[in-house]
Amino acid sequence: MELVIDVINYFLVATMIGVSIAWVTLLRTMYQSFSLTPYLDKFEKIEHKTLKVSVILPARNEEGYIEKCLDSLLMQDYSNFEIIAIDDSSEDDTGKIIQEYAKKDSRVIYVQARPKPEGWMGKNWACCEGYKKSSGDLLLFTDSDTIHSKNVISIATSHLQSLNLDALTAIPRMLCLDFWTKITLPMISTFLHTRFSALRVNDPTKKTGYFFGSFFVIKKKAYEEVGTHEGVKQEIIEDGALGKKVKESGYKMKMVRGEHMIQAIWARDFFTLWNALKRLMIPLYLQNGLIAVGIFVAVVFLLFLPYTLLVYSALFLSYSNSFFVLFVTSLIASILIYVGGISDARELKIGVIYSSLGPVGSLIVILGFASGLINAKSNSAVSWRGRSYSMKDHAQSSISI
Repeated sequence: MELVIDVINYFLVATMIGVSIAWVTLLRTMYQSFSLTPYLDKFEKIEHKTLKVSVILPARNEEGYIEKCLDSLLMQDYSNFEIIAIDDSSEDDTGKIIQEYAKKDSRVIYVQARPKPEGWMGKNWACCEGYKKSSGDLLLFTDSDTIHSKNVISIATSHLQSLNLDALTAIPRMLCLDFWTKITLPMISTFLHTRFSALRVNDPTKKTGYFFGSFFVIKKKAYEEVGTHEGVKQEIIEDGALGKKVKESGYKMKMVRGEHMIQAIWARDFFTLWNALKRLMIPLYLQNGLIAVGIFVAVVFLLFLPYTLLVYSALFLSYSNSFFVLFVTSLIASILIYVGGISDARELKIGVIYSSLGPVGSLIVILGFASGLINAKSNSAVSWRGRSYSMKDHAQSSISI
């Protein structure tokens, strides 16, 4: 019996060594991403035209956020822009607020989106409705819970034109409003920083393409040629799908750091956090269920298994040498997870104290991902902004396996 336990323990030791190596690689990639990603306001400027910018602002049930967003947009120092604010069948006062702003300032154009057709995701439809009313040469897509610094449009358009880009997206500062998001986002953010690193997006030899829905500028011609949001109408992560399509179509795109100029909310409460986690896993499962399950198991190993093995080995530390070796290797792996969480928490401007609850955050991520796998083909796979969506028969390509 003791031999069997030792064999199992040393197998787990080997697993922890593998997990530790993976975390060292993740941390290295994350550090490179943080330190080498270019900034939105640092580029070599050349003379260019002041092209008209159409800000496309979809909004559904955003009465608590949209005023701050519109105020930040109307304070822009750019001289030639319009704001196409789309009320996407809101059930609160969002539409009324937009109309009031439109009456006070002619730069705000109110659009009442037609009822969403079957087969469309809500935001995708609203963006397309806004695009149809736009008159600018450049389109700036943003979210109604995003706050912009007063010179962000000037800098973004200058950056895009100076480097002759077709599209430019900026990484915002992710605001965490609730306790659950503060302990969870640092754990999942490590993977996002590596898989969707700006270094991969900005490398023309890599296939990775991604937009942050809270802020991306694209030439109208390029947007039309990749099929507008109609080309990604069924995508649950539409910004990722559109960015991927732009990159694959050969257009010149760039991702930059904009945390000091743009603030966006990733999740507002536990409910939106839970659905955000499901949204990350569902596209993978719909592409290939078996591989998605494999990725889920890998996440369990990377985020949670070291903690459980640390407790397990500590309880039987004096039983045999194999438990001691397992304790040491699982402790190292656990420390590396904490280092990743603390590093991300600092970048996200979240108190390091929340990183002390990393195991709880990791568990929430795992359970959220598991829920995405289980419910991927249900009649209400995910809920977003008051709508429930069935993803059955909807192939997703926003996140490639």
